[in-house]
Order: sequence, then structure tokens, then C-alpha cells
Amino acid sequence: MTDLPATSATPSLAPTPETAHSDTHAHTDTDTDTDTDTHTHTDTRTHTLLTVDRLVTADIDWAPAWIEIRSGRIAARGEGRPPRDPDEHVPATVVPGFVDIHSHGALGADFGTAATRDIHRIIDFHAARGTTRIVASVATAPLETLHRAIATLRPLVEDGTLAGIHLEGPYLSPARRGAHNPALLRTPDLAEVKRLIAIGGGTVRMLTIAPELPGAEPVIRWLVANGVTVALGHSDADATTTRSAIGWGATVVTHLFNGMKPLHHREPGLAGVALVDDRVTVELILDGHHVSTETAEIVRRTAPGRLALVSDAMSATGLGDGDYDIAGSAVRVTGGVAWLADGSSLAGSTATLADGFRGLLAAGGARPAPAAPPAAPSAGPPSPGSTDLTAAIAASSATPARALGLDPADLTVGSPADLVHLHGTDVARVMRRGAWLTSS
Repeated sequence: MTDLPATSATPSLAPTPETAHSDTHAHTDTDTDTDTDTHTHTDTRTHTLLTVDRLVTADIDWAPAWIEIRSGRIAARGEGRPPRDPDEHVPATVVPGFVDIHSHGALGADFGTAATRDIHRIIDFHAARGTTRIVASVATAPLETLHRAIATLRPLVEDGTLAGIHLEGPYLSPARRGAHNPALLRTPDLAEVKRLIAIGGGTVRMLTIAPELPGAEPVIRWLVANGVTVALGHSDADATTTRSAIGWGATVVTHLFNGMKPLHHREPGLAGVALVDDRVTVELILDGHHVSTETAEIVRRTAPGRLALVSDAMSATGLGDGDYDIAGSAVRVTGGVAWLADGSSLAGSTATLADGFRGLLAAGGARPAPAAPPAAPSAGPPSPGSTDLTAAIAASSATPARALGLDPADLTVGSPADLVHLHGTDVARVMRRGAWLTSS
């Protein structure tokens, strides 16, 4: 959930160490079969060797390359020739599947109220567009509604269908509420929070809170001590309070610049502190409406390795314009942009993470990726005015996964075999847990 832009415009499976690099298949990462978090779309009997024109992650850029998949996970990978004849060749570029840690829904369904059948529809919609792992964000609602939503979502996290649950509210600032109904906002109460987390049984991965509210400190400290990531957002906090909250253990900022004080040169507020504190991962919505291109470029340059793209997709995503309800508020979508019906605030987005991925590349003036790296790359670091593909991949996969302690999203050995086959910067095909979801 977002408001009017403030700017102008589980434990992871450790990968096997890599071996020495070479221009042939001698550069490989290998492993034996690992236990898999089985997904409903995956045939766990699959043992596949793929060759690709180019494999790019946050850490590598190999052309050509190969990937061996067993039981839905990466068993080995390498640059150059594969160790045997491949089962399939994938042309052009392959990158890790996108990881969206802040998404509310799609196709008229909302994670906070949807039945299991509609939750699967949301997941499949986003997966077909490259999001192979998604955290279900639940917006502000009465406590009883939150309890029901968590209970419905919990088994889908436990079986690996969802990557977790994110509670965005109800402990938010009325002054920076965005689309959240002010009548449903609450003061942080540790007993209430303990009950919410208990119902989740370890599946609530993140909770967004305004740290300036009375009672926020003990709630934040307890959540961190119990393995829940704390995000700061929908907050009117000043810089001093923000620094204190990070000291209490908060490590994520919810949709940077939206739902917080504008950045000011004498009062940086939550946004300013988040940009310079290396302990914090910052979410950013790049749908062409929540932040300007220049603002996105500021974040890219000041928070490398800490930027996590999110969709903040609401129930209208994948549908046309019309009237909707979210977080207890009436929302109108016009021209693909979601606003509160009274026009006072943005109300989430109708974008997918693939849109944000392309948006980050465009923000830096980058061109679509070629099928292979240039034969004679220029010396020195990338131009500050261009976003390289590895940075965009990190922001859409590795960084958000790391922020919530999920399985690595870097295609290292042992990580999920979640792949996106790109045509230029567009999603051509998607593999989730070792199975292609869409045809070429």
C-alpha cells in the first residue's frame, strides 16, 4: 500500500564454494542431490541439463553457460561447454527468477481476503510474468480479518507455494496512512503482535510498522528476537527516531519515499536515513507513478546492493480500469493507476516486478542486454549513468531474498531452479522449481 509520492516527480541453503575460472566447462559449481521445497508445478523427478547463450546473475555474467537441475534445484553450473549433451538449449539471456516481497494481489483477488483457489490465481499470474517467489502482503484490517488471512495463507507458505507473509499494518501512522483506512489503524500492542505471529507459526516473515508510535520499540525488539523482519513504513518518523528504530533491529524500509516525510536537506527523515544506512534494505516501486526516474536513479546510485524492487501490486493488477476496495478504502483505477476514490493518495500499483525490472534499466539509460557480452569490454567501472544488468537482477532477486532470509535467488548450487528467459528486457519464458511454466 502506498500513498502520494513524497518526491517530486527460514534459513537459507548455503551454496557450494566455486572452483577456479576457465573458458571451458572446467569452471563449474557442483553438488549432490539436495532436499527440495517441492512446488506444485514442479516434477521433482526432473534431471535436466540446459545450455544458455548467456547466464547473468548478481555476481556472474557467463556466455555461453550451462545449468544442471535436479529435484527443482541447481545441482551444477558452469561457463563454456557442458559436461554432456544438453537436454535443451535456451537462446539469449537467462537470469534468476524475480522475488517480490511486497505484493497484495491480482486479477480481482487480494491476499488479505482471498480463498485458497484465488490465492493460487494471484501466484500463477505473477509467476507467468517472472515472479517465481512471492510474499503475500496483507494490508490493514480488523484483527479478526488478519487472523483469518494468516491462517489461510500459512499452509501455502509451509508447502513452498508462497515465500512468506508480510503484514503491512495495522500499526501505521494516520499522518502517512496512504490507502489504509484510518479507522482500522492501531497503536502497537505486544500481546496483539504475539498473537498474530503465533497464528502464522513462523510464516510471517515481515511486519511494517511506524516506529514513532507509542509501544513500537518493544514490538520491534520482540519481532527481531523472534526472527521476523521489521520494516519501517507509513511513518512520520524523523531522522532521530529512524536511527533508533534501526538500532532496535529494523532492516527494511517499505516502498521508499511513499508513506513517509519528504526528504529535506535539514530534516532527512526516514527516507534520508535509509539511503545512507548500510544496514537497511530499501524497497522501491518502479511503476512509472510512485517515484520519478530521477528519484529512482538517486536510489540506484546511493544504495547499491540494498535496493529491492517490489510491485506493491493490488487486486486490479491484470484487470482494466474500475472501482476496487483495498485496506478498507475505496479505490479507483484510471489509466492503470490506482488512486483512492477521493484522489488524495496512490493506492498500490497495477504493475508486476518485471515492470520494475525494466524500469530500473530504463532509469539508468541502459539498453536491452545483448545475447553475449561485448568482445572487447571497455576498461573501468560502468558509467554512473547506466544500470548494468547485474544490478537490476540483484534488485529484483538476490537482494529481496536476502532481506527476508529466503533461499538464495542467485542460481548458485543448491538454490531453487527459478529462471527467467529474457528476450531483450521482456520475459519470454519462466521456470519455477525446475519446470517451465510458459511455452516459448
